[in-house]
Amino acid sequence: MRIDAHHHLWDTGVRDYPWMDGPWADPIRGRFDAARYAEVVRKGDVGASVVVQALQDERETAELLAIPGEQVRGVVGWVDLTAPDVAERLAGLRAGEGGRRLAGIRHLVQDEPDPRWLLRDDVGRGVRAVAEAGLAYDVLVRPPQAEAALEFARRLPGMRLVLDHAGKPDIAGGGWEPWASWITSMAALPHVTVKLSGLVTEAAHAWSMDDVLPYARHVLRVFGPDRVMYGSDWPVCTLAATYEQVTDIAEAACADLDADGRDAVFGGTARCVYRLER
Repeated sequence: MRIDAHHHLWDTGVRDYPWMDGPWADPIRGRFDAARYAEVVRKGDVGASVVVQALQDERETAELLAIPGEQVRGVVGWVDLTAPDVAERLAGLRAGEGGRRLAGIRHLVQDEPDPRWLLRDDVGRGVRAVAEAGLAYDVLVRPPQAEAALEFARRLPGMRLVLDHAGKPDIAGGGWEPWASWITSMAALPHVTVKLSGLVTEAAHAWSMDDVLPYARHVLRVFGPDRVMYGSDWPVCTLAATYEQVTDIAEAACADLDADGRDAVFGGTARCVYRLER
C-alpha cells in the first residue's frame, strides 16, 4: 500500500485562499474534496494519505481532521506558533473529532516577508510546543529562507522536521547551486526528512523528465530512501502535470533502489515520521 505524504483538500467557494493571488491559480480554484482525490489516486494504488494545510486557520485544520473514511491517515495542520497558548491549541485539536490524525504542523513560511521568521524567539517557543506534543513540523521555504531554515534545523536536533518540496529548487531557471549544497547540509542532520514532492511546479510548464530527475535523484542520494517520502502535492501539481506524471517522476527517480528503498519512499518513511496508524 502506497502513502501519498503530501496533498491538499479545499473548496474555494467556501473559503478564500490568499496565496491564490492571480489568474495563474484559476485551474485549482473550486472544490477539491476527499471524494475527488479518491478518484484521482485510485489508479495509483494509494491506500492512505497525509493531507496538508493550505490555509493559516485552525478551522481548516479541524475540518481536515474530521474528514470521514480511512483514506486520510494523517493531517499536517496549522496553529499560530507565535500564540502564548500553542500547547492548549494543539490539545484542543487533538481532543476534537478525528484528533488522533493530527500528525504535524506547518506554517506558510515561504510567504513571510521576514526571511528569518523561523528564527524568531516566539516561533521557537511555538515549535518546541509542537515537539513536546509529539508532532512533526513541516518546513516550507523558498531560497530566500533557506539559510534560516538550516539554522532552524540545527537548533532543534531532537525534533522530527520534514522539508517540503525538496526546498523548492529553481528547476525552471536551471539553478543547481546553492540549492544542491544547501540540501546536502540539510541531509547531514539526521532528524530532517524530505518530501519528493512539488518539483513539477518549480519547473517550466514545458518540463521534461530530464529537467526534474537530477533534482529528485540528488535528494535521494544525499538523504537516502529511509528519509525521503513521496508526495503528489495534488491539486497544486495539476498546474504543471497530471497525478500520473508526478508519480512517474518519483518512480523513475527510485528505479535503481531495491524493494526496501522503494517501500520506504512510497510509504515507510511517512508512516514512521508522521507516526501513522496502520
